[in-house]
Amino acid sequence: MAGGVVYFGSTDNNLYALNAATGTKLWNYPMEFLGYSLYSSPAVANGVVYVGSYDHNLYALNAQTGALLWSYDTGDVVESSPAIANGVVYVGSEAFAVPK
Repeated sequence: MAGGVVYFGSTDNNLYALNAATGTKLWNYPMEFLGYSLYSSPAVANGVVYVGSYDHNLYALNAQTGALLWSYDTGDVVESSPAIANGVVYVGSEAFAVPK
């Protein structure tokens, strides 16, 4: 939650922003085209919502509009919640060892 808005991902493949006082949906970012659920909890800093996805990406969305600002391919599944410190976004991504 940030600035009176609750941000959360759902297994219906959407990231939601709701007014914390009224519960009114402000926006949702549909990720159904990816076919993946969101298990990462979003983090919010400086007007940007960061969230990871099973499609191996970290997403940055405008906190007011839900518009995609950028995405970054981490190389594997992102279930962890992003952390922001000193202008840097940190996120964990799974890595599986492949036998040779």
